[in-house]
Amino acid sequence: MVIAVIDGQGGGIGGHLVEKLRRALPEEVEIVALGTNALATANMMKAGANRGGSGEGAIVHTVRKVDLIVGTISIVLAYAMMGEVTPRMAEAVAESDAPKLLLPFNHSQVEVVGVAQEPLPHMIDALVEKILSRLSKGGVRRV
Repeated sequence: MVIAVIDGQGGGIGGHLVEKLRRALPEEVEIVALGTNALATANMMKAGANRGGSGEGAIVHTVRKVDLIVGTISIVLAYAMMGEVTPRMAEAVAESDAPKLLLPFNHSQVEVVGVAQEPLPHMIDALVEKILSRLSKGGVRRV
């Protein structure tokens, strides 16, 4: 299984995701860090990703080949993360056949209604549990 973790800006949230996933998942699960910039990718690599790529080309190319995509809801919103998510990136993530597990962070122009506001560590724990549950049921299946 190959999991893409996508983040931007400083890669802080992506770094936390990678760190928790690496500790919880079997070694054979590959974690690919995809940053909208080199700093985000570097921080996810330091957290334990197996490999990484930065920028629009890396994201657009790689999301077609992974089994699962994780990140914040920003990764499907053009111009999110202060403009770092390009329309092409957002479209590629949204169109990827891979299932997506997205953390519901509210942004200035997008608010996710009906989702309880939880601290980041709780949301990341829930995401990791969801992945572990999928793995125990025979892996992540594409629809």
